[in-house]
Amino acid sequence: MSKLSRPRSGSLQFYPRKRAAKVLHSVNWAPVKGEGILGFIVYKVGMATAIVRDQAEKSMSYKKQIAIPVTVLEAPNMKIYSVRFYKNNRIIKELAVSNDKELKRKLRAPKQQKSLSEIPQDYDDIKIIVYSIPKQTTIKKTPDILEIAISSESKLDFVKEFIGKEISLSDFLKYKILDIRGVTIGKGFQGPVKRFGITLKQHKSEKGIRRPGSLGPWHPARVTFRTPMAGQLGFFSRITYNSNLIASGKISEKNINPPTGFKNYGNIKTSYLIVKGSVQGPAKRPLLITPPFRPSKTQLKKKYEFVEVLTK
Repeated sequence: MSKLSRPRSGSLQFYPRKRAAKVLHSVNWAPVKGEGILGFIVYKVGMATAIVRDQAEKSMSYKKQIAIPVTVLEAPNMKIYSVRFYKNNRIIKELAVSNDKELKRKLRAPKQQKSLSEIPQDYDDIKIIVYSIPKQTTIKKTPDILEIAISSESKLDFVKEFIGKEISLSDFLKYKILDIRGVTIGKGFQGPVKRFGITLKQHKSEKGIRRPGSLGPWHPARVTFRTPMAGQLGFFSRITYNSNLIASGKISEKNINPPTGFKNYGNIKTSYLIVKGSVQGPAKRPLLITPPFRPSKTQLKKKYEFVEVLTK
């Protein structure tokens, strides 16, 4: 007779399974290592097939053209809204340095704008509040705003260089692999079969087929959180680690737009980047790209020379 035990259904790694509070979440920047600005806001365009030339030595397809699935992301420029000064991991002062009138209407920013002349004397870290400029794209006009860390010997001088100027993708992109943070596609209220992957019961079972056989024992006299139950599915905050960067550039230099535009998105108008594989979220979803938190040697060995993008 076969063994009656089996692996549990559904990972307990991500609990509780509830809707994300924000589309762009704040980040624990302590373990993120890099140079300059450590994050950039991008928008998901969609998936496509890319023709690349494999440049990884000892690969079976070395110097041959192969087709791989890729995700295209659009990266409009960003601007600095304010500068935060930290002492012992607490904000001691925030100075708004943006004079964008349109931003004030969109985000209800305070009218009194301060300057960097009021810098506190004693601080140990600086972070910046940046906002994207999605009006450069075709998807929306309301900017997304997020706190981003900086890595530099003189953080204050680094910030002063970008005040009042637009930050482009080329100012950030210095890495071969990237971590991509974002929120998955929301699927609403779903049952335990779709939510946890439990097995359907026999068709003559009582009290339903698409439900667990038991919610638990008599004692403890409560339903534990491990029991597969109906609830929210999707719209969860997730991180895609170590995505290979296939290509990046400006659409004015190399046009990768299909004749009819990307499905559910339209045409790319600004900078773009192409990463290998899939990325969480639907089209037009804002995402945050950062340097790799734990770079993989296997992913670093993979090298591709971009040839073209094939779209339907």
